[in-house]
Amino acid sequence: MKKIELLAPAGDINKMDFALEYGADAVYLSGKRLGMRAACKNFDYDDLKTASLATHSRKKKFYVTLNIFPNDEDFSGVSEYVDYLQSIHADGLIVSDLGLIRYLADIGCHIPVHVSTQANVMNSRTARVYADMGVKRIVLARELDLEQIKAIRDALPPEVELEAFVHGAMCVSYSGRCLLSNYLTGRSANRGECNQACRMVFTPECGGDSVELVQDDGTYVFGGNDLNMIEHLKEIADAGVTSFKIEGRVKSEYYVACVVGAYRHAVDCTLRGEKVPEAIVRETAKAPNRGFNTGFYYGQPVHDSTPHKYYDFCGVVAENCADGAVVEMRNRFKTGDTLEVLCPNIKYLNKQITVPIMTCDDGTSTDDAKVPMKRYLLGGINLPEMSILRRPQK
Repeated sequence: MKKIELLAPAGDINKMDFALEYGADAVYLSGKRLGMRAACKNFDYDDLKTASLATHSRKKKFYVTLNIFPNDEDFSGVSEYVDYLQSIHADGLIVSDLGLIRYLADIGCHIPVHVSTQANVMNSRTARVYADMGVKRIVLARELDLEQIKAIRDALPPEVELEAFVHGAMCVSYSGRCLLSNYLTGRSANRGECNQACRMVFTPECGGDSVELVQDDGTYVFGGNDLNMIEHLKEIADAGVTSFKIEGRVKSEYYVACVVGAYRHAVDCTLRGEKVPEAIVRETAKAPNRGFNTGFYYGQPVHDSTPHKYYDFCGVVAENCADGAVVEMRNRFKTGDTLEVLCPNIKYLNKQITVPIMTCDDGTSTDDAKVPMKRYLLGGINLPEMSILRRPQK
């Protein structure tokens, strides 16, 4: 089996660090312009340089999204931006617009171009057109099944890679080409400003009467289950995909760590020809989700309406010292609580700890970590930095 690249989202530097620490081979991210996730903090020029150093020092890669559907005025300054990305040795540009792909060739851009899933590559003829234009990777439309992917792979030269999503939110619209956000708020999903209206709770009205749709965790009229292919990675690899992509640039560092960590173990098992352990499969359900299915890989998705609860992100180990672990709080926890450890080191994964009396920065003791982002010393507990503490939702 060919080497598999595990590709993770990076909405900002902090999330990028978690993605790399928990096992991503590469990250995809956006600068301050031309990216499809304006809601993220994203990366300014200094941040992009930091991303280059952080990935390349680990012998990993970073890809930059230029995947909005641009208007004419958006091309202003693109050449200078691309020059900068070339100077810091970006490993790929993810592009959806045909004109922008041609423009990059015209200005002599030598960064490999990856065709975004937004371009809706659904057949081998379209894939070959992009290959003839010199692109190095095609991020497949999410609506393809495994047999269709195989047909596209067979039609392409071996140097053109295929990338496909294996986990994360599935857009209600065809490969993400949505008008709902723009219609409701004037924020165009196709220009990076999606307000994710499809994932909100709606109250339909019939003849002047309203009917409230209620479910424990909200009723998402348009938003479906999340994609989860952790048990089917071999089938995707056998279809000819070499880059496995996780969705989630607007998700938390906990989400990134939990999902990337699970898929790191799963990819390694797949490469060794082993079955993915059930404990690793269960990890994906501990990150925020709306239930799971296998997308279009095996035909029409089957919606899972089973109620689901995930784990709360309680804190992250900011420092491991002789006296114990310094934990930066995210969700309230108290002395005596039992918390579970998430860690890239399998030795600590799912270890249970009991919270001791804690020490604050000023040296005072407390039994209640209730201030978000404040740091608390958990004496006598030693865990690697960037370990995460979590617990099941009640």
